[in-house]
Amino acid sequence: MKKIELKFENEEGKTATISLDNPVEPVDPVVVNTAMDAIMSQNAFFSSGGDLVAKKSARIVERNVTDIEL
Repeated sequence: MKKIELKFENEEGKTATISLDNPVEPVDPVVVNTAMDAIMSQNAFFSSGGDLVAKKSARIVERNVTDIEL
């Protein structure tokens, strides 16, 4: 399963991550940048370390799981 992770810095200088399942691909960096700006300007999410104050990064993460029969 793929996820997009949006990483922000909060007021305490710590990283806060927002993860969303099944991102639209190919990812448009302009759209991601605009969405992250909107999240910060609207205080859309709460962080235990305070408001989100800066964008750090965005990435696509893919996780593969293989069950082992016992």
